Amino acid sequence: MRDIIRMIVVLGVMSAVSGVVLAGVKSGTAAKIEYQQLKFVKGPAIKMILQGCSNDPIVDRFKIQDGEIEQSFYVGVFDGKANAVAYETFGKGFGGDVGIMVGVNIETDQLLGIGVTTHSETPGLGSRAKDDPSFGAQFKGMSINKPFKVKPDGGQVDAVSGATVTSRGVCAGVTDSAGFYKKLKPQIIEQAKAFAK
Repeated sequence: MRDIIRMIVVLGVMSAVSGVVLAGVKSGTAAKIEYQQLKFVKGPAIKMILQGCSNDPIVDRFKIQDGEIEQSFYVGVFDGKANAVAYETFGKGFGGDVGIMVGVNIETDQLLGIGVTTHSETPGLGSRAKDDPSFGAQFKGMSINKPFKVKPDGGQVDAVSGATVTSRGVCAGVTDSAGFYKKLKPQIIEQAKAFAK
């Protein structure tokens, strides 16, 4: 009986120590993981959308708390004015969630473009929403204040051939993001001012 109690105590102590070590490793590497995600996953889409800006939007960023969600915004400076932001939203694709980076001119509410960041779509079909630049380019110049739909649904966006579900998911994600963009716009404008050159 004594051996069983000793074994339970030793296992409890080892579990507690392991938990503390794992928590320390997680908090110690969180900044590096975030940077790697920015550089290799979100960064290419951000730089494509905010192409031509005079700053580094991956460095020039801020966060706004929206209820339970903390939303990151990446600032683009054009002609000395911090008048563009990019942010990530999600839509429902064929294979799961599709991460979408959305760029908006905060003065005109027009899209600067969109880019797919993450997906679980079928290679060669749904994945083309990320790989085909002409798909994301269609959104450029459109107002964030209008709903987005693919042409088979009466909208203005050409779906990726063979990936209508993915295209619908991207359109729905961009449309849904307009709600929190409008709600947070005063805060976005205020925070973006700090990055003007």
